[in-house]
Amino acid sequence: MDLASILGLVLCAVIVIFGILWGQDGLAVLGNFYDVPSILITFGGALCCVLIMAPDLKTYLRYLKSFTLILKVQLSNEEETIREIISLSNIARKEGLLALEEAANGIDDEFLKKGILLIVDGTDPELVRSILETELNCIEDRHADVVGFWDSLASMGPAWGMIGTLIGLINMLKVMDDPSSIGPAMAVALITTFYGSILANWICIPIATKLKSKNASEIMIKELMVEGLLSIQAGENPRVIEEKLKSFLSPSRREAFKEEGGEEIG
Repeated sequence: MDLASILGLVLCAVIVIFGILWGQDGLAVLGNFYDVPSILITFGGALCCVLIMAPDLKTYLRYLKSFTLILKVQLSNEEETIREIISLSNIARKEGLLALEEAANGIDDEFLKKGILLIVDGTDPELVRSILETELNCIEDRHADVVGFWDSLASMGPAWGMIGTLIGLINMLKVMDDPSSIGPAMAVALITTFYGSILANWICIPIATKLKSKNASEIMIKELMVEGLLSIQAGENPRVIEEKLKSFLSPSRREAFKEEGGEEIG
C-alpha cells in the first residue's frame, strides 16, 4: 500500500474535522456539516455529469475504480530496470541475441518481453522502435483518459456546489418574512459549496496529480527499456549501455546507483 496516499487522505480529513471542532462544544457541531440534499446535489450532480462525459457505463465504472491505483506502490523503478537491461546485454554479448528468448521467459514486464522477442526475431531496429513507441503512445493515451476523468470531476464538484448554494439562496429569499430562518437556511446553502471544495481539493485533484506522476514514472521506465533494447540489438558494450541508461536518473540517484555497484558487467 502507498503510505503517502493513505496518510494524505486521512490527515486531510483529520485537519478538516479539527478545524470544525476547534473552539466548539463537543462533537454535536459536526451535525451542522451534514445535509442530505446538499450531498445529493453536489456529489450526485458531479458524478452524473462525468457519467454523461464517459463513453459508456463500463468505462465510467473503470474510471471510478482507478481510485485504487493511488493506493498501490509502484514496484518497478529505473535502477532495477537498468540492472535488468545490463544483465540482458551481458547474455546477448556472451551467447548471442537468440539466447535472449530463454531469458525473456523469466521477465514479468510484458512491454520488455515484447521488445526482447522482436529483437530475437530479427526485426529491423527502426521497426522495433516504431512498434514500441506506438504502444507507449497508446498507454499514455489510456492514462490521460483516466486522469481527465478526475480532472473533470474536480471541476464539476465546485460547480455543483455553487448550484446547490444558489438553490438554497433562492429558497431562503422566498421566506424572508421569517428572520429566524435566514441563518439556518444560509448555512445549508453554503454547505454545498463546502462539499464541492472538499470533493475537488481533497479527492479529485490529488488523485489526478498522483496518477499523472505514476504515468510519468511508468513512461520513463518504458522509454528506458526502448533505449536499452535498441542498444542491445546494436551490439553496444554493456558498460556503454549502462552509462547511456543512467542519463534517465537524477544526479543524486546516479551517484547512489554507482555506490551500489550498478550491475556486474561481463
